[in-house]
Amino acid sequence: MSEIKLLLHTCCAPCLIGTLSRLPKTYEPIIYFYNPNIHPKEEYIRRRDEAKKFCGDKGLAFIEGEYDVEKWFEAIKNVKNYATEPEGGKRCEECFRIRLERTAIKAVSMKIKFFTTTLTLGENKNAQVINKLGKSIGEKYNLFFLQADFKKRNGYNKSVEESKKLGIYRQTYCGCVYSMRTNEWADIEKSYENEKLK
Repeated sequence: MSEIKLLLHTCCAPCLIGTLSRLPKTYEPIIYFYNPNIHPKEEYIRRRDEAKKFCGDKGLAFIEGEYDVEKWFEAIKNVKNYATEPEGGKRCEECFRIRLERTAIKAVSMKIKFFTTTLTLGENKNAQVINKLGKSIGEKYNLFFLQADFKKRNGYNKSVEESKKLGIYRQTYCGCVYSMRTNEWADIEKSYENEKLK
């Protein structure tokens, strides 16, 4: 029986490691790195390169999506009180939606009928919210979204341990300017404006 191609949105190498160990063997994962939320660009490049290297070492197909940070930022600004929304709030939900929808669009273009994401491995990520979004987006594009909570059965902690063993970089914040460990919103806005000028 041949494996089923699955477009696997991945946010970083550590989450990819944890997800792959829990992914049913019936799937052939194709890795899709689409994360315009990651800030600054240097951090984006570091996470992308770690994921790409891991995929190369494991013989996995790796596709990089567009780093359209300005479109991401404009969409996030439509969320009420987006800058002060807590981690896991409406801002994050919109960010999940943006990345899952782009993954679905990519799957359609590649004629792949199945997709999912590594996002549910994150210890602070609400799998119920992510799965609901993924299912809805899948229905919109006539795709099947593989619902899961990859952090279950100690998935997150095991991914941390495995990342350390392999010497893989593990970030200290989710990714966006608002999840960075600072309360200086003016500095964050300035950082984003500087990014646009590069």
